[in-house]
Parts: sequence; structure tokens; C-alpha cells
Amino acid sequence: MSEQELIYFEILKKEVVKTLQNSHSVSSDIEKWKGQEIIYLQDDLSDKVNGRISEKWFYTHIKSNSGKLPRIDMLNILSEYAGYQNWNDLKSKFPQPNSKKKSKSITKKAMISILLLLLLVAGKFIADNFFPSDNVYKFCFIDSDLKTPIKDSPIWIVWINENESSMVSKCDSMGCFQFTTEKEKIRFIVRSPYYKPDTITRVIYDKKIREEQVQLKTNDYALMIHMFSKSEVKNWKKRRAQLDQMLADNAKIYQVYEDGKTGMELYNKKEFINKLTMPLKSLKNIEITETIYTGDEISILRFMQNEE
Repeated sequence: MSEQELIYFEILKKEVVKTLQNSHSVSSDIEKWKGQEIIYLQDDLSDKVNGRISEKWFYTHIKSNSGKLPRIDMLNILSEYAGYQNWNDLKSKFPQPNSKKKSKSITKKAMISILLLLLLVAGKFIADNFFPSDNVYKFCFIDSDLKTPIKDSPIWIVWINENESSMVSKCDSMGCFQFTTEKEKIRFIVRSPYYKPDTITRVIYDKKIREEQVQLKTNDYALMIHMFSKSEVKNWKKRRAQLDQMLADNAKIYQVYEDGKTGMELYNKKEFINKLTMPLKSLKNIEITETIYTGDEISILRFMQNEE
């Protein structure tokens, strides 16, 4: 594979960014995208060109800089999404890049990035060990029913910043996260597959309490669907009625694959209920990754299927 092909891929990534920015506020650096920004791209690809990519595919081919191009069919899909007929059409629209000049530029950029990273690590070590901050805060999340730490369900923190795109953090294995801030007020949304989302607002400047526990309520429907997929059921009619009550009539249900090839598959309400209740084990042992409610019904559901 030539360096010129990789340079064209960098151009394609910039064109994808421009296209998504027409409908969503996302960073201009696609390699910094994560969480919600990746979901925006997945949804926009599905709506505009019926294309599907998984989060694993995005990290493998967009964020890793592995030096390898994706398959040609994915290059064609992304090119079409960016407004071109296909991958060859995109390449024809740009002059032949100077690979040597680009290579030197990339090398210089990499050296500067490494130097800045080393300085950042050294600065943080000095700050943490010799100048400890008084503005370090910690939030831990517990089950509102059991009053125990949430360990088995990942918890994501979506920061709400004025005049800035949202940033996403992940809690540790004990359901806690720690941060440093000089702000007087913070706001963030808590998301977890099997717990209901909650928006937290705190005035924390000069606050004496530096650690806080927050209770999260169980996302009963998501938990029930997960258990349905793992349990043996004889009364399928009752099960179908329960699922029908949980899901909105126009619900969109996405199965996300981690193989980096398949992308996503979309089900409507009827298809999903059929697959989950047919005694054929066609859709079993699923893990819910996201649920969005409209009223008391699930309107958007994302899940992955664990292989036995």
C-alpha cells in the first residue's frame, strides 16, 4: 500500500468530519471522537447511505493510525457519505499528494506530540506529588435499591460544558470517578446500560465535601430484556406481551457487532420481539448498551450479542 493512499484516507476523514458537522456539533479532529460523537456518525451513516460501522471498527481504522486502509467497500461508503460517488471519485477530485513532504510533516508532528506528552506526564507527576490540589472531587454511584456500589455495569459521564462539545469519561471498576476543577458549578449526565440516566448539577467551588455518593435507579426494562435473552421460558405468549409493553411501536433497535466488518443491524419492534421469543436461540445472551425512553416506553435500544 502506497503512502499516497494513506494520505487520501486522511483527506476522506476530513471530508467525513465536514459532512457530520452539517448536522451535529463535533470536534474537527476525528481521531478525538468517542462516545456520543461516534454514535452521531453511526446514525448519520445509516440514515444517509444505509452504511453501518461498529465502535470497534471506528477505533481500529480511524483512531489507531495503524497504517492500513479499510476494505474498499467501507471506503466507498464513507466517500459516498462525504458527497462523492465512491473512493476513486474522491481521489480524482484532489491533486496528487506529495508523499515525501507529507511523510516529513507527519514525522515532525509525531515527535512534537511525543515531546508534549512527556512534558504533560512529568508536569502531572510533579503537580500531584509536590503541589496537591484542593479542588479534587470524587463521585461514586450506588444502586438505589441495594445501596451497594455499581460494579457490573459500566458507567459513563457525559460532561455538559457551555459553548463546548460534550466530553465523555468512564467510571472505574468501583463505580467512581475523580476530577479536578476550578469551576463553581458542574453539570453532567450519568449513563449506564442497566440504570436510568440522571443529570447531576452541583455547586462545588470551595465546598468542604470532596466525595459524594449518588444513587442510580435500575433501568428495569433493559435489565428484563437482558434476562429474557438468557433464561428458558415456556410461556412465550406472556413474554411477547411483556416486550410489547416495553417497546414503543416505532422503536428502533440496533444490534452492534464488534467484528469490525458487519457494522450494525436495525430491527423494528416486531422483528426484535420475534427474534427474542422464537425458541430457536437466534438472538440470545444479549448485553444492552443504551436505551432511550419516550415516556414509559423504549424508543431506541442498542445491544450486542455475546457469543457462548
